[in-house]
This record gives sequence, structure tokens and C-alpha cells, in this order.
Amino acid sequence: MKFENLTTLRAPLPTRDRLILNVVGTLLLLALWWVLGEALSKTLVTQADIDVTELASDKQGYYRSDSMLIADLDDLERMSGEELASFGLTKRKVYPLLPTPGRVLASIPEMVREDNLVGNTFYSIKLNLLGYLLALTVALPLGFALGLIPLVRGLFAQIVDSYRFIPLTAVTGIFIMWLGLGAEMKVSFLAFGILVYLIPVVVQRIDEVESVYLDTVFTLGATSWQTIRTVYMPYVFSKVIDDVRVLTAISWTYITIVEMLNRSGGIGELIWTARRQSRIDKAFAILLIIIVIGVIQDRLFVLIDRLLFPHKQVQRAAALR
Repeated sequence: MKFENLTTLRAPLPTRDRLILNVVGTLLLLALWWVLGEALSKTLVTQADIDVTELASDKQGYYRSDSMLIADLDDLERMSGEELASFGLTKRKVYPLLPTPGRVLASIPEMVREDNLVGNTFYSIKLNLLGYLLALTVALPLGFALGLIPLVRGLFAQIVDSYRFIPLTAVTGIFIMWLGLGAEMKVSFLAFGILVYLIPVVVQRIDEVESVYLDTVFTLGATSWQTIRTVYMPYVFSKVIDDVRVLTAISWTYITIVEMLNRSGGIGELIWTARRQSRIDKAFAILLIIIVIGVIQDRLFVLIDRLLFPHKQVQRAAALR
């Protein structure tokens, strides 16, 4: 690994060096996370039979478990463990603001046993996939119509483009009134959240088609449908898959919103449950699970991109030479 390659602007990194740097960066972030978690932790003196994992801090700096009020008192903290045990007390460390990585990972098996983590996760993934399929089914034909037909673009392009400014969290009430609180509403809401961004992207990709390709098929005498099938569709599909990869990250935000509405399963319900239990370690664990799912989805999109559009890999390799 050469130092000059690490500081030169936009210098390409070999695969081995990139992998090493990824591992080092991950370890540094975990170390920083652990240090901050320990720095923000608190040591409490509690009764020995109290479960400190469910203690919630209030504004006065005390911690409450059921009807028990436990004060963070300095004089008790200075007592030894044996002295505290003689009074039926014990000294424990709690993480009210930032749990350490170890505590976050330790909460995952508990959620698997008690909160049906696996079932809820797959339920959210199913909603995500159905929302994307519905969005793509609507966005692609509408985007092609807006991008290719001047009459349709003149009538509706500006209106559709302005939909991006709609605050999606504000329209959840409308979808509930239309479709209730079931899975149909959730999938429709996810699809709408993706549509408002995807349709303008499809139009933009159509506008990016270079005129040299259009001139070539026109010279060969291609019809309008042949031009769409041989020029527009391959180009737009090869670009839209990259745009969908970006939108997958946004879609998980919408999933957590709709799943918190009636708590009928999914990642959103787990986050609500963790908040109700004052289990910040569970909340962080759910966030890590979403990140892992997102990374897997991203890798799957890359694999699909390579299988369906191998010419893009040739172009990228040629650009790096």
C-alpha cells in the first residue's frame, strides 16, 4: 500500500488495499463507539433484584423501574460491593444514551426469542419488495410517456415533478382513510414514496440519451417502437437500476413510518416496542439489522446489474485504463 495513492485526488485503490482500509475503518468506528458508550454510561446503586436494562431516565436525573425510584447518589457509589450487599443493594452500570457494541449485539438473541425478530424482519422485507414492484410497474410506463410524448410532457411533466415536494409523512392519514391500516395501505404508501422520485428520474434518463444513437437508428429506418425498444429501453433500464439502488435506502424510512401506525408486525413495530421498554440497546440493534439488510440489497442490485447489463462493466473498465 503506497502512501501517495492514499492522498492523490481520485487515485484508484487496488482491491486488496480497499479491503484493508474498510476493515481498519470499521474497527476505528467500533472503538470510537465503545469509548463514547462507556463515557456516557452511569453507575447506579440499585436493589439486587431490579432489572436495570429497563430503567428509564427522567428529567431530574433519576431512574425508574415500575414503582421503584432509584437515585444516583455519590455516597452510595463510594461504598464497596460487600457493604452494598449487606443492605441488599448492588452497583451496576447502565447506558441510558449510547449502549456499547457488545450490549447491542447481546440484545439480538433476546429479540429473536421474545420479539420474533426474524419474522418481523422478513415481513418488512416483503413490504419493501412489493412496494418496489408496484412502483416500478407504474413509474416506468408513466416515465416513458412523459419523456417521449410531447403532448403528455406538456400537460403533466411539471405537475408530476412538483410531487417531490410533498411531505410524505403528512399523507399517511390520507392513505389510512383510503385503504385502512392493513398491508395494502403500507405497500401503496411505500410505492407512492418511491414513485414521486422515480418518475422524474426516468424522464431525466430519457433526456440523457445521446443523439448519435437516435441518428443512427433513424438512418437505418427504424420505426418509433423500434427506436424505443433498441435505444431508449436498454439505456434507461441500465441507468434506472442505479437509481433504484439509491432509493432502497430511503424506502426503509417509509417502512418504519407505516409499521408504527398500527404495530401489526415488522421493523417499525420492533422500534416502537424498544422505545416503550426503554431499551436503547434494542433500538440500536434494529438499526444495525436495517443497515445489514440494506448492504445485502445493494450487493444484490450490483449482481443483477452485472448480469443484465454487462456492457456497463466493459465501459467502466475502459474508463479506468
